[in-house]
Amino acid sequence: MIGRTGPRDEEAVLRALGVPAARAEWLVAKDRAIFLGVAGRHWPGADPLLPRLSRSANHGVLWFVAAAAMACSGSARARRAAARGVASLAVASAAINTVGKRSVRRARPVLDAVPVIRQLKRQPITTSFPSGHSASAAAFATGVALESPVLGAVVAPVAAAVAASRVYTGAHYPSDVLVGAALGAGVALAVRLLVPTRAALPVPGRPHLDAPALPGGRGLAVVVNRAAASARAAADLVRDALPLAEIVECDPEGLTAALEEAVQGCRVLGVCGGDGTVNGAAAVAARHGVPLAVFPGGTLNHFAYDLGVEDAQDTCRALAAGDAVRVDLGRFTPGPSSDGHGYFLNTLGLGAYPELVRIREHWAPRVGDWLAGVLAALEVLREERPLEACVHGRRRAVWLLFAGNCLYQRSTAAPTRRHDLADGQLDVRVVHGGRAPGLRLLVAALAGPLTRSPVHAAARLLRLRVSGLAPGTLLAYDGEVTSISGELTVDKAAEALTVYCPGGSR
Repeated sequence: MIGRTGPRDEEAVLRALGVPAARAEWLVAKDRAIFLGVAGRHWPGADPLLPRLSRSANHGVLWFVAAAAMACSGSARARRAAARGVASLAVASAAINTVGKRSVRRARPVLDAVPVIRQLKRQPITTSFPSGHSASAAAFATGVALESPVLGAVVAPVAAAVAASRVYTGAHYPSDVLVGAALGAGVALAVRLLVPTRAALPVPGRPHLDAPALPGGRGLAVVVNRAAASARAAADLVRDALPLAEIVECDPEGLTAALEEAVQGCRVLGVCGGDGTVNGAAAVAARHGVPLAVFPGGTLNHFAYDLGVEDAQDTCRALAAGDAVRVDLGRFTPGPSSDGHGYFLNTLGLGAYPELVRIREHWAPRVGDWLAGVLAALEVLREERPLEACVHGRRRAVWLLFAGNCLYQRSTAAPTRRHDLADGQLDVRVVHGGRAPGLRLLVAALAGPLTRSPVHAAARLLRLRVSGLAPGTLLAYDGEVTSISGELTVDKAAEALTVYCPGGSR
């Protein structure tokens, strides 16, 4: 049973925190005076709004709905903002409810002075200090703002209104709300220290160079994959921002021919689509020695995001300023092109990885890309058939062999982000075959860093050779799947491609 604390008890807490006695007494009196002032004042339009807003934030429901709306917007930045907001909220709520409220057992305000129409239908039974609603609101709003200032500006007034509603309805004293909001914002900043925002990470893809500046898009030819998730919307933005650019829309079947034709008469080749589309354009641009402008229009857009290109507007600004970087191309032989080589910007994989891509592509038209990815991962994790091959002359049973173009973060099971797109190295990872290799990998990833797990091996290489591959062995690269047999050699074409990106010439 939580007992009520009086003014002297609150003053004792403040004195324990080092506040002088006279100052503590003044703060407590001021806190209660402000509460009574709010209760006694008429706020036009607030009576029907603020109590409902306060109730909508119970258990974080308001913020989860907002996060879901952001995640469904189609913007990668909005999805990251939603994820960071929810993560910050979860940590803040756990800290407040397990530590904060038990440290200072302050009773709720007496409601005699609060009009009945404002009071909550169900009064809270927990202690008053600090305000959990205010902490959650501030944590969510701050987390969102750290990823997207624009979305943060939209969420902030709502968060402030939720915090104010806690005093307005008589659920909290003003000091409860202020301290709760400060703690929530602090938690969001602490989460950023553990998981930096994309803007806080260094711009990848060094070394930099000055590329042709194309104000208005003169000399730019952009090939758009009509089938890509958001390519048409990105193409419309390019038309508005770069009216002098030549834009060609085509179906996936005609993509290679369209790229080869577009590169003949342009200074810069542009491409709008997902990673598979960008892969084809990168090979053409590198072969003809022209810079590449990437307008992300797919579902995941790994290469563009690692490059620092969030959306088509970033690329338009880089083109106008002539900002670009040189990046590496991963190369594999034999490959599907006429010269015997294949290229990859992100990843290449054998074993379970091509199967995951194949299953995902099968389900994506029916259930959407994200759910298709989850279904594919669940099905692949149950697969036990290893790939038998010689890796650098040694016969192995391999469940998954992965090669990344440049080094990815090593702390997670899946490749997430690269900080340098021109490091000249291959990020090679192997998951050994055996009983339930997918399950063992999942358990190892949950238990700690994969670098310490015997299930998983990782190496930084300049060249990888795999032989003894059976006919029809599947190989996946940048979301595309092909079949190979015999021997496979993977290496790098260092700094082979010039790509526009914001801030590239700083």
